[in-house]
Amino acid sequence: MRFLRVFMMLALAATLAGCAPSKFRTYDGPEVTQVLVYKSARVMFLTHNGQVLKKYKIALGGNPLGPKQFEGDGKTPEGIYFIDRRNPNSAYHLSLGISYPNENDRVFASTKGLNPGGDIFIHGRAGANRGRGRDWTAGCIAVKDREIEEIYSMVREGTPIIILP
Repeated sequence: MRFLRVFMMLALAATLAGCAPSKFRTYDGPEVTQVLVYKSARVMFLTHNGQVLKKYKIALGGNPLGPKQFEGDGKTPEGIYFIDRRNPNSAYHLSLGISYPNENDRVFASTKGLNPGGDIFIHGRAGANRGRGRDWTAGCIAVKDREIEEIYSMVREGTPIIILP
């Protein structure tokens, strides 16, 4: 009897584990051909050949005015970059890497004798960062966890991202 009870509990646990929602979604819509970010409006658009597919409210670096220039300045970059990597194990739920710094960013920082920084991502909040205020990242672009799940499924490596003031 005890064996049957243990077996049933394990079977129930396995069934419930299989029902847990996955953070990985599928997307079969139009290709995202560009990501557009308007920092001053705190908004990001995913587009297909100029047509808006999705719009998201965003949080930015803790010092959002002006472009990122140096490591630790708390700013979000401005300019043309590319999605260059995917992180399914991000500390911020899921994340998509942005190709900052580009060559111009590196040259500018080097003329000042400083490091341009790096590790700029579009990422989620990972629960613990909910309610942290309007701009709380170290220079990244943050959205809600359920939104980064959607974005992660839609945006591919190589997609251009244009970040405007």
